Amino acid sequence: MSRFPRGFVGDSSMEEPETPLRRPSICFRPINPSDLERLEQIHRDLFPIRYESEFFQNVVNGGDIVSWAAVDRSRPDGHSEELIGFVTAKFVLAKESEISDLIRYDSSKGEETLVYILTLGVVETYRKLGVGSDYITQSKSLIKEVIKYASSIPVCRGVYLHVIAHNNPAIRLYKRMSFRCVRRLHGFYLINGQHFDSYLFVYFVNGSRSPCSPLDLVVLVLNYVRSGIKVVASKLTMKQEEKGLKGVKCKDNMRCLLPTQTKRNLASSGYDYV
Repeated sequence: MSRFPRGFVGDSSMEEPETPLRRPSICFRPINPSDLERLEQIHRDLFPIRYESEFFQNVVNGGDIVSWAAVDRSRPDGHSEELIGFVTAKFVLAKESEISDLIRYDSSKGEETLVYILTLGVVETYRKLGVGSDYITQSKSLIKEVIKYASSIPVCRGVYLHVIAHNNPAIRLYKRMSFRCVRRLHGFYLINGQHFDSYLFVYFVNGSRSPCSPLDLVVLVLNYVRSGIKVVASKLTMKQEEKGLKGVKCKDNMRCLLPTQTKRNLASSGYDYV
């Protein structure tokens, strides 16, 4: 496994003693060394991917990884600082990232960076009692912490991550939060000897904008083709109408007039009448 694992948004299957009946008081703080054992436990329970000890040491010691811990300050019996959710991320140079082709660089801002989300998880107990009414809302709060942090760094251009293709709740979550799905990566994850596709999502910050994605270009071309077909159809119809009028013969060489009703019909059909 690489030093920094591929990101994974997890679904928790871990069991907690009981579901709290109170309204939690969720706060966020950096992950610290005292969280090491709990952090390793949650990762084992949430994710099918195994992480090396070096990863966890980097997280708790604030090495090359930034992190946020979600804790419930209302928990009794000394558990008020125990992790109930977390997000970990790292900085990546924009020009060296896998989405460098999607970034519009601003040379005046110096060496530009991105924030890559590594892992995100919420324990089972707090999926329905987080910051809001459900797991999605609590995950959203953790992601907002990352976005807020990235936005505070002038040279940061965006936040990006990978989501396994069958994780529909996570995919819906990121779309709701205005992340853009820019690619589908075939066979990105290898889990228990089986390959799984991944989606790549990006959230641009600090005024960054992405050039047109391949999907945007396809839509643009299709719209252009449709408009061209409409113009051609309009001209063909007008020519047919003109031919029809030229073919009308008047008896006794009397002058024929086009009824005004016909003019209205042509105008209402979306064609210009000359």
